[in-house]
Amino acid sequence: MYDTILLPFDGSDGAAEVLHHAAEIAHWADATIQLLYVADTARESVTVVDGDAVDVLEREGRDIVDEGARALETLGVSHRTDVVQGNPAPTIVEYAEAFDQDLVMMPTHGREGLSRYLIGSVSEKVVRLSSVPVLSARMQPDETLAFPYETVLVPTDGSDAATHAADHLLRFAVALDATVHVLSVVDEDTLGPDVRSTLAGTDDEGAANDAVEAIVSTAETEGVTDIVPHVEHGRPAGAILDCIEAHDVDAVGMGTTGRRGTDRILLGSVTERTVRSAPVPVMTVAKPD
Repeated sequence: MYDTILLPFDGSDGAAEVLHHAAEIAHWADATIQLLYVADTARESVTVVDGDAVDVLEREGRDIVDEGARALETLGVSHRTDVVQGNPAPTIVEYAEAFDQDLVMMPTHGREGLSRYLIGSVSEKVVRLSSVPVLSARMQPDETLAFPYETVLVPTDGSDAATHAADHLLRFAVALDATVHVLSVVDEDTLGPDVRSTLAGTDDEGAANDAVEAIVSTAETEGVTDIVPHVEHGRPAGAILDCIEAHDVDAVGMGTTGRRGTDRILLGSVTERTVRSAPVPVMTVAKPD
């Protein structure tokens, strides 16, 4: 399903953990991992060594990807390395598109505010911009990543973006022989009090059921053998996290709108919140423009 996996790599603890996770997926898919270090051109990286202008970040990047390559060689994974200059997030996205990568894997530390690590913000920007599926993993102390995934959660709001992402995730689940949970959430916060007694609430409940039934039907057509439907009430991002915990979900798959620029919407920011907070890997799939 994936022939090439792009792994932006900076040598941090989170990146090293994701490298091992990427190696597991590459073994399963018989894929090649492309290790990429982006020398951030916004930083003052050029200095003089022995009279020659040397880009310190590029030299450092070469050492880092060589270290990653040694790890992949030990793990028996086919790999390539590259070091490029640029603004990290758009450069990663452009590289994935230019070199026909099938999947991008990124760590995100999931921290809020000024204390958030840079790699977290880079990961989220890649999720927003990438036309290539992105598998992001929120790395916290003592957390580990397990593969193959036995249980996959596919949230849906019935939108074209969610349906497009579900098609990709269902094929992934079939290849893994994984159980698929399909979830749609009736967001009562947007409907006001006494929602269950209102026509709007009834309509939203019906739309949520229709959204789930559509994905379940597609899953059956794709050959998924174990499908569990859910329609819940509450805040979507919170309901997704609750479903992950209640059903021992190993990975989540969600859609993005595929739009570029500052007006891009991530399914009402639910996808972005899930990427930040989910304790399991989250695959985001963009709907083409």
